[in-house]
Amino acid sequence: MGFFAYKGRNADGALVEGVLEAPDSGAAATQLFSTGVTPVHIGETDGPTEAQSNDLVSRLTRRKVGLEDLLLFSRQMYTLLKAGVPIMRALAGLQDSTSNPTFRQTLQRIRDSLDGGKPLSTSMGNQNGVFSPFYVAMVYVGETTGMLEEIFLRLFHHLEFQEFMRAQVRSALRYPLFVIATMAIAIVVINIWVIPAFAKVYAGFKAELPFVTRMLIGFSDFMVNTWWIIGVALLVAGAGFHFWTRTEPGRLTWDRTKLRFPIAGKIVLKASLARFARSFSLSIRSGVPIVQGLTLVGQTVGNAHIALQIENMRVSVERGESVLRTAANSGVFTPVVLQMIMVGEESGALDDMMDEIADMYQRDVEYELKTLGAQIEPILIILLGVLVLILALGVFLPIWDLGTAAISK
Repeated sequence: MGFFAYKGRNADGALVEGVLEAPDSGAAATQLFSTGVTPVHIGETDGPTEAQSNDLVSRLTRRKVGLEDLLLFSRQMYTLLKAGVPIMRALAGLQDSTSNPTFRQTLQRIRDSLDGGKPLSTSMGNQNGVFSPFYVAMVYVGETTGMLEEIFLRLFHHLEFQEFMRAQVRSALRYPLFVIATMAIAIVVINIWVIPAFAKVYAGFKAELPFVTRMLIGFSDFMVNTWWIIGVALLVAGAGFHFWTRTEPGRLTWDRTKLRFPIAGKIVLKASLARFARSFSLSIRSGVPIVQGLTLVGQTVGNAHIALQIENMRVSVERGESVLRTAANSGVFTPVVLQMIMVGEESGALDDMMDEIADMYQRDVEYELKTLGAQIEPILIILLGVLVLILALGVFLPIWDLGTAAISK
């Protein structure tokens, strides 16, 4: 993903400009067309300019607009529009009722933009990434088809599905992460306070200590003498990894690597494909062309590697290939899913088949998450057993040999 500065004309012919994030200039142009902006110039840039961004302190301290805010906003907009409330009045009411000051400011800017004659989709697209390109494109479709309230309801269900998947993953990972963190703290405590105490006892004996004990004492001395170096190294490594994954090659490599992790990799893959299938179904059902839908949907999967495969699918579909063939060439779909895509294409019900695929992947993810603890528990038990064995051998072998050591003394 990169940043692209653009200039264009909206539906009223007014000049608009800004910065958006997209895989390439073609995808950036597609995003602009989906919001009703005809691009005049698109050029790559390092990121949003200072004039388009808030100052550093405010960006670090302000509360972000989260998925929960967008969920509530989408549901309330559907309810208000269905009841016949005008958009400006609906936005004013939501602005007064929201508890997030950042989102309140966002809604105020949208109202100001609407007052200036801009469409709702364009106004949302200019809010510095608060609304995703997919969200903005769906709103644009709702505006042009007269189904805006229905689109907000579909977006609500779409965001609800994404939140459900994230909550499931967080819940499943809580136990193993807690165990791993506890083991790490135990290792630090043992090496800084426990091992040095035993080392003072063993120092009074001239007998050669067992290899395991010497290894533990050496590692403990290293941690005691260089703990601050280890701490700084961990902070530097963490910061370096964070910034590396922010770059396009780094994020692509890391997301590709995550899919190869034992146990967790298949869950990440299935969750990403479930989001893809649900989003693609929504875009087709809402009347978005397949090529444009693939461009937008690729940004909802949450994995740069899979997004790249979806972008390759878009390029192949543009050349006239079928969705089935492009999906098969991507290498990320199972034969069962490919068969369902084939049926959907031949029957003209691809959106329904994509919903079925999303449901299937969702069930798989739920099952994998429910059994995740059972799958990880043997690995954690083995690691804990190895740790206890090394500590027991290192600490108690010299004690067992105290008689021999005392005689040799």
